[in-house]
Amino acid sequence: MTYSGALYASEDSSESLESAQLRKIDFHIEQARAQGAARVLDVGCGWGSVLNRLVEVHGVEQAVGLTLSEAQAKWISGRSRGAVRVALESWADHEPDAPYDAIISLGAMEHFAKPELTIAEKIDSYRNFFTRCHAWLKPGGWMSIQAIAYGNLKREDFASSFIAREIFPESEFVRLAEIAEACERRFEIVRVRNDRKDYERTCAIWLEKLRANRAAAVEAASEEVVDHWDRYLDLCVRGWQLGATDLLRIGMRRIDHPRL
Repeated sequence: MTYSGALYASEDSSESLESAQLRKIDFHIEQARAQGAARVLDVGCGWGSVLNRLVEVHGVEQAVGLTLSEAQAKWISGRSRGAVRVALESWADHEPDAPYDAIISLGAMEHFAKPELTIAEKIDSYRNFFTRCHAWLKPGGWMSIQAIAYGNLKREDFASSFIAREIFPESEFVRLAEIAEACERRFEIVRVRNDRKDYERTCAIWLEKLRANRAAAVEAASEEVVDHWDRYLDLCVRGWQLGATDLLRIGMRRIDHPRL
């Protein structure tokens, strides 16, 4: 139920995917300086793994998640303690009732822009996101972001690909330069990692598990759906191997007195 790249201790470690996913979650919580915080926001909270980890392990008083999925919101609400709250809304509409100490966003920025936007329009969208996050955060607050980025891949190549057409038709990968320009005079970029090999390994394990459970997957969905996801994961593994895509993990510190 955690749909983003894991974080392994090393390329040759033998740890399980589950362990590496918890390592990834803990990494972002620590990078956002969220341990023991009063309020933390997770933008694009998925099925709530970060929210629950914040409260159950890292002593956060209230963890707030934003999602556009009714299924995810229902899942989280039905399984989480009172310290976890989920809102069915976009970050563009979010109006918090109190400031946050930290913000985390994993695998969401790929959905903040559409392929038909110009580069300038993409950056404007990201700029709006960072401006809003700046307003939500307390002075000295941190953000931790994870996003798939264009590596050795042209934008037009992705736009015409099977993944863009059939799996994520309204998604657009980021570029590090676009993030840097969009957050200028809002957030200071403190740390950047490119962990594409971790996502390669994650996708390879997902593909292996899908193939091992193909009969059950077909029964739950259909041959066509399973074939789509098999092809998608196989292409993802190849893309990570070739460096066509990167996996950015970025730590940012709020600039408390920006020159506007």
